[in-house]
Formats: sequence, C-alpha cells, structure tokens
Amino acid sequence: MAAFRDMEEVSQGLLSLLGANRAEAQQRRLLGRHEQVVERLLETQDSAEQRLREILAAEEEVAQSLLDAKERAHQGGAELQQLEAELRKAGEEDTRLKASLLQLTRELEELKETEASLERQEREVDEDTTVTIPSAVYVAQLYRQISKIEWDYECEPGMVKGIHHGPSVAQPVQLDSTQLSKKFISDYLWNLVDTDW
Repeated sequence: MAAFRDMEEVSQGLLSLLGANRAEAQQRRLLGRHEQVVERLLETQDSAEQRLREILAAEEEVAQSLLDAKERAHQGGAELQQLEAELRKAGEEDTRLKASLLQLTRELEELKETEASLERQEREVDEDTTVTIPSAVYVAQLYRQISKIEWDYECEPGMVKGIHHGPSVAQPVQLDSTQLSKKFISDYLWNLVDTDW
C-alpha cells in the first residue's frame, strides 16, 4: 500500500512540475523515483504471485491428501465388511461342522455297540457250532466223494449248477429250482451217482 501512496505522490509531483514548468532536474529526479516505485511495485506483484502459487499448490496438496484419506477410509470400511462377512460364514461353518461331528460321534458309538453285540453273538455261534460244523463238513465231503459233483456256489439264486465227474466224461449240471420240484432235483442228482460200489 505504501507503494501506491508513493506512486500517487510522484504523480502529483509530476503534475505540479509540468503545470509550473519547473526545472528539468527536478523532473528527472521525480521520473527516477517513479521508476523505482514501478520496479518496487512489479517486484511486490511478482512476490505476491509466487506466494499465491505456493498457497494454491499447498491447498491442492492438502485437498489431494484429504481425498486419499477418504479413499483409504472407504476401502478400510469395505475390507472390514468383507472380513465381518467371512467371519460370519466361518462361524456358520464351524457350527455346521460341530453338529456333524456330534452326529458322527453318536453314529460311532452306535457302531461300537453293534460291533460289541455282533462279537457276543459270534462267540455264542462259535460255541454252538464247535461241535456241529465238523460233522457237517464231514457229511458234505462224504457226499462229494459219493456223488462226484463239483458245485458252482456262485451261480444265480434259484439255480442248481455244477459239474458231475462221471465214470467216462464230465457232465454239466444246471437245474432251475423255480420251475422244478425239490423231489425231481433230488432224484435227478441221485440218478447221476454210480451205485456200483
């Protein structure tokens, strides 16, 4: 502001000098002073513009950092929501797995009880069949030696299959018990046996 006052002063001096037609020296002095004031004014203007640019750059930097902070806060909120959703899913999965584990534990206990019961029954059957099985095996072996029939134990249910090893040739045996009577099947099989001992 002082520069403007000086300028006004110089201008008034010039006007009075011109109006009174004073000496050239005074005019030069005032013109020199006017040039100094103009230079000072230009320097002040340059300095003010530089400071204004610095202030604008600082404001822009502050605004950008504020926008960045808002963006980070927004991303942090989204990540937090995602983590909360994942935590909920993990909790639900944990609950489901615990229920499944409890169910499997119950089933395992039931299977252990069933196994123990089957082992008891097996021991009882073993005790009951210790005497019976050897005699049944003996009878089956004796029948095989007499009949000379090799049975097919893997045939379909309802079928009687095997191979009769007769005196001259092996002959297949294949009877359908759903269409033939038990008496017929028994008679047929005994007729294959050579009774000439």
